[in-house]
Amino acid sequence: MYFLETEDVVKQYSGHLALNKVSIQVPKGKIFGLLGPNGAGKTTLIRIINRITAPDSGVVLLDGRLSQPDDIYRIGYMPEERGLYKKMKVGEQAVYLAQLKGLPYGTARKRLIHWFEKFDIMSWWNRKLEELSKGMQQKVQFIITIIHEPPLLIFDEPFSGFDPVNADLLKQEILELKQDGRTIIFSTHNMASVEEICDEIALINRSQVVLSGDVTEVRNRFKGNTFLLCLKPSAHAFETNSCQYSILSDETDKDIRNIRLRKDTNISNSDLLNLLTSQGEILSFSEELPSMNDIFINTVSSSKSTTI
Repeated sequence: MYFLETEDVVKQYSGHLALNKVSIQVPKGKIFGLLGPNGAGKTTLIRIINRITAPDSGVVLLDGRLSQPDDIYRIGYMPEERGLYKKMKVGEQAVYLAQLKGLPYGTARKRLIHWFEKFDIMSWWNRKLEELSKGMQQKVQFIITIIHEPPLLIFDEPFSGFDPVNADLLKQEILELKQDGRTIIFSTHNMASVEEICDEIALINRSQVVLSGDVTEVRNRFKGNTFLLCLKPSAHAFETNSCQYSILSDETDKDIRNIRLRKDTNISNSDLLNLLTSQGEILSFSEELPSMNDIFINTVSSSKSTTI
C-alpha cells in the first residue's frame, strides 16, 4: 500500500522545466530514498508534497486521496537549509514551532523535554540558538520536525554537518521512527546511507524519474556477473584461462588468494562454484553487487543526453 503518490507532476519556472511528469510511489511504513544530482528537481517535488508550492499539472495523493490543505499537519519536513531563529531561545522557539504544528502548549513542552533529555541538550533550553554548535542546532531541527508525530516525515540531507557519532545517532532514530510505522522520504547525496536505511528509491535527473525500485532489486538489476572468491589454493596452479570465467584481479596474502572474477553468462552460479572447488579450499564465495554510488553515477551519466 502506498502512503504517498505523485502522478505526472509538472512544474515550470520562467521557461525552466523543473519537473516533467514525475510519478513516485512511497510505500507506507518504509524509508524511501529521493535521489538526484543538484538541480534535478528533488527540492521542487518536496515543496509540492509539502504544499509550499503547487504543481502546474498532475496530482499528489496522500493515504489514498488527493492532498488537502490540512495535510501539512500530517507532514514533518526537515529542509537542507535549516530555518530556525538564531536570536531566539532554543526551548521557547521549539515550543512555539510545535504549537504552530497543532500541539497544545502543555503537550508540546512535555514532548520537547523528553527529546531534549534523550539527545542530551536539555542544558541548552534557555540559550540562544546561535550559541549552539551546528550539530546541536540540527538536533533541535530534527526534534522540531518530528515533535507533532506526523505519519509522513521528509528529511533532506539530515546528516549534513554531523560527526560520525551523531550521524549514527540520528540514523538510529530514523530507523526507530520507521519501526513505529512512520513513512519516511529521505533525500541525500550519501549513497552509503541509502544502502543502509532505504527500502526503495527514485532517482530524478533532468526533471524526470530515470530509475526507481526496491534497493536490493535495483542493485541486482545492475550487477555484472562478477564474483569475489577467497580460497586456499591446491598444489597445482589456479586455472586462469578458463573459458567459463575471466580473472579481473588476483591478490595473495599469507597463502590466501583473493580473486575477483567475471563468469560467462552461459554458466550458472552453482556450476561456477563446482568448477572452482577443484581449484582449492574455498573460504568464501559471493556475488559482487554494484554500490548505489556506482549506479547513481552511471545512471545520471547515461541520461545526460535525454531531451526534455
